[in-house]
Parts: sequence; C-alpha cells; structure tokens
Amino acid sequence: MRTKLLTWSFLIYWPFLINQVIEDKPVLESHPQSSLKKAEAQYLVKRLKQRSITIDADWDKKQWKKIKPVTLDYNMGTEPKFLPKVKAKLMYDDENIYGIFQVEDRYVRSVVQEYNGNVSGDSCVEFFFSPDTDLPLSYFNLEINAGGTPLIFYVAKPWDKFTKLEKEDIDQIEIAHSLPKVVDPEITEATTWTIEYRIPLSMLKNHSKVTQPESGTIWKANFYKTGSRTSNPNFLTWSYVDNPKPNFHLPKFFGTLKFE
Repeated sequence: MRTKLLTWSFLIYWPFLINQVIEDKPVLESHPQSSLKKAEAQYLVKRLKQRSITIDADWDKKQWKKIKPVTLDYNMGTEPKFLPKVKAKLMYDDENIYGIFQVEDRYVRSVVQEYNGNVSGDSCVEFFFSPDTDLPLSYFNLEINAGGTPLIFYVAKPWDKFTKLEKEDIDQIEIAHSLPKVVDPEITEATTWTIEYRIPLSMLKNHSKVTQPESGTIWKANFYKTGSRTSNPNFLTWSYVDNPKPNFHLPKFFGTLKFE
C-alpha cells in the first residue's frame, strides 16, 4: 500500500523542465502578479446543508450557488500566452470534503488515462491539503486532468518521503468532469471546463491522521492549475508561492482553510 513511486521525480520535475524551454510569447490575457496584494490566503469552508449532493460537474447547481469561490490569481514562472481564469470552491460534512473547479481556458489538452500518470502535463487542476493540524507540512496532492483522471500521493516530506495511493483508495474518490475523457487534438478556442470531486475522510485516514472538520478546525492547503505539456504551459496558484520556478510542492506557502 505504501510503496514509493520510482517515477516521482519525473512527475514533479517535468513541468519545470518544460517551462524552462519555452520561449517568451506575447500575453493575451493576464492577472498582473506584481499588482496583487500578497496577503495570507484564507478560505472559509462551509458545511454542506443538504443530506447529499450529486457529483456531476455542475458549477451552477443549488448546493454550490451560495458558496464563495477562491480565485487562482498568481502565475508562476514564464507568463503564458493565455492565462486561464480559475475558480474553486469547497464544502464539507462529517464524512467528506467536496470540491469543484471552473476553468475558463484555451489550449486544452487531456490524454492521460491511467491513475497516478503524468496528469499535470495535461490541462489539470490540483488541490493540495494538509488534513493533520499537527503536521501542516505533510499533505495530499490530488491532481485531476480535464478528463477526470486523478493522481494522488500522501507526502510526509517533499522529495523524500511519500506514498502513492493505490487503486482501491483512488476509486473511493468520486470525480465528475464536463469534458470528454480524452481531449485530443487540443482545443485552442475559448473553452470552460469543470471538475467536481468528493473525498471520503475515511480513505484519507488510511494514510494520515485527519483532524476532523468541524467549526473552527484549521487545515492548510493550496489550489493550483497547470498544463505543462500543452501548447500553453501555465502554473497558477491560489496562495502565493514565492519561488522563481514553478514548484507546487512547497507547503510552507499553503494558505489557510477554516471550517465554519
């Protein structure tokens, strides 16, 4: 269950290598990073009031209507020719964490179909979170490409100690996607796509202590968007990461989730 993945270094370094070889190109849209106030990122996670929610990638359904989103306003590395606009929301109940991303995008490509494959090379959204209040630098990295294929590790210590979750755990994460399973050739025109997911707390407890979400509970987390092997490599974050090269595995820059 707790086997190390030999290709870990490839998966995490590949986006950085791609980013360094692309040429600077004119910016069509951007959120100027220098003009944004880099205050500590904080998000209030609301409790799901209904007894159930259908995971169907519908951003506009009633359960999400009154939930405020975070926005991914910071770009890491070279400014892409097109900067996606990304929003994300979270909710919780006693058994689950619920999340949804909406991406206004171009140059969308998604071809990886195997669990724990290089999904970050595709158009991809990512939720990194530390569920143990006592270990804020240890975290799960849930990465889901536009076709709904996930990667998830538990990282006790970046670059050194990590566990690849196996199929029986990953199958417990419910994921819905608005685009087809495979997006190829790349969609170059304006496209909005959505990923919705449900993470059972019981599954997380197989790999980490989990501080039970309830009123006042604090977790650390960050939301990301990438697409390192598309024709428009981009590396967006919710909580600002002060690093010259794209690197999402820096938990010291995670923002704060406070459960209501």
